[in-house]
Amino acid sequence: MSKIKNIIIFASGSGSNAENLILKFSANKVKVNWLVLTNNPKAGIIKRCKALNIKCEVFEKQVFYNSSLVEQKILKINPDMIILAGFLLKIPVNFIEMSFPIINIHPSLLPKYGGKGMYGNYVHAAVIENKELFSGITIHKVNRNYDEGEIIFQKKIRLEKNESIDSLAKKINSLEMKYFPDVVARLIN
Repeated sequence: MSKIKNIIIFASGSGSNAENLILKFSANKVKVNWLVLTNNPKAGIIKRCKALNIKCEVFEKQVFYNSSLVEQKILKINPDMIILAGFLLKIPVNFIEMSFPIINIHPSLLPKYGGKGMYGNYVHAAVIENKELFSGITIHKVNRNYDEGEIIFQKKIRLEKNESIDSLAKKINSLEMKYFPDVVARLIN
C-alpha cells in the first residue's frame, strides 16, 4: 500500500495548474493530502479549492517572509513536495534551505524570459516581441534566484508567423495541463 503524499501548492492566481494537478492525481487514485496556500485573497484558486473540497488558506506577505508560515504550516505538514503553480512571490531562503523539494513551472524555455516580473502574458509578449521561433514550458527546482534552479523538464512549441499573446498563452497552457501532472507524479514517486 502506498503512503499518502503530503503536497503543498502555492498559487497566486486563477489556479488552473493547481486544479489540474489535483484532478489528475485524483483520477489516477494517488492518495494526496493537499494544502493550497495563496497570498492573494481574491485568487481564483480559492473558489477552485472550495469546489474540489481541498483545504486552501490565505496568508499575508509578512507571514511568508518572517518564518511563521514555515513554523505554523509547513513543518507540521512535513511535505513530500512544495509546488509553485502561478505563485508570484520570491521564495525566502529559509524555505529553500529546508529539505523539502520545491519545484516551479514557468511559461518559457528558461533561461530565456525568466526572472522578476516575467510571468504570464509578460513572458508571451516578450517572446513575440523578440521574434522567437520557439517558446514552451520549463519545470525547474527552486533556488535563491527567480527561475534559475536546475531544469527538470522542458517542452517546446513553434510559434506561428501571426502568433498573438492570446494564442501563445493558450498553447503554453495546453502544454502545462498535459505535462505538469506527469512530471510531478514522476518526481513524487
